[in-house]
Amino acid sequence: MTHWFHRNPLKATAPVSFNYYGVVTGPSASKICNDLRSSRARLLELFTDLSCNPEMMKNAADSYFSLLQGFINSLDESTQESKLRYIQNFKWTDTLQGQVPSAQQDAVFEIISMGFNVALWYTKYASRLAGKENITEDEAKEVHRSLKIAAGIFKHLKESHIPKLITPAEKGRDLESRLIEAYVIQCQAEAQEVTIARAIELKHAPGLIAALAYETANFYQKADHTLSSLEPAYSAKWRKYLHLKMCFYTAYAYCYHGETLLASDKCGEAIRSLQEAEKLYAKAEALCKEYGETKGPGPTVKPSGHLFFRKLGNLVKNTLEKCQRENGFILNPNQKKK
Repeated sequence: MTHWFHRNPLKATAPVSFNYYGVVTGPSASKICNDLRSSRARLLELFTDLSCNPEMMKNAADSYFSLLQGFINSLDESTQESKLRYIQNFKWTDTLQGQVPSAQQDAVFEIISMGFNVALWYTKYASRLAGKENITEDEAKEVHRSLKIAAGIFKHLKESHIPKLITPAEKGRDLESRLIEAYVIQCQAEAQEVTIARAIELKHAPGLIAALAYETANFYQKADHTLSSLEPAYSAKWRKYLHLKMCFYTAYAYCYHGETLLASDKCGEAIRSLQEAEKLYAKAEALCKEYGETKGPGPTVKPSGHLFFRKLGNLVKNTLEKCQRENGFILNPNQKKK
């Protein structure tokens, strides 16, 4: 099953030379600084390299972060921080607020910002893979795995690194808790989309698929609520995506719940469930149009023309017609008796 996911842009950063004349002495220290510069540049290159795979990304990230730890943790393994923590100024832009950079003279700010981009890369990699028309089982597993890794990175940054910042995260910017939490929940919801697609392919019970779809819709609703207090100029497009996915998967839930009711010969209730699915699908379709017209970070696309969206429309229509036919078979004998 083909998927479509909204993606915010990557963070941009200013170059860092790691040249500390008068501070760094000796060939070993100079080599570490050179390695830091080259490993950072390599990692930044991979973010936009379409040939990059998760193994390449992991190796490059591990290489840079292991060196950067020397600027954060004391070499004698004591609880004290490194004396180099505040030696370098780092600048990073924001995924929502465009090219206005934030700057902090703190290596912890760098590890958070770069880690944030690594997590974003995993979401973008998952999105590219999931957008293929004939996605294989192994590719679907890779999509699911990448989204879980991204969620784990966002969560780790929020819980373990962001609290260590001397300068608190600015409101409405990437490192603020509301945004990080929204990214975590979105990754969880999209990973579950892959689970639903697999359940449909394996023809699992409609009741199970309905429950998974309803839970996924709740994930999207929660993510949308998390962003509700943000400035609309920055968050409107992202929220349209979350809202349309909430309507879309609620429609899925009603559609498969209708199939469960039909299997229990509850045709009247099944028809009402499918009619609700029809309304929600129409609402999601309207939101798709609004999403395409809303300005803000993210791609300009028409999700209503996407295969994943059209499939649900046909499923709702066909299942409703099936329910109505079944209901007609049940009513006709009674009508003849009359």
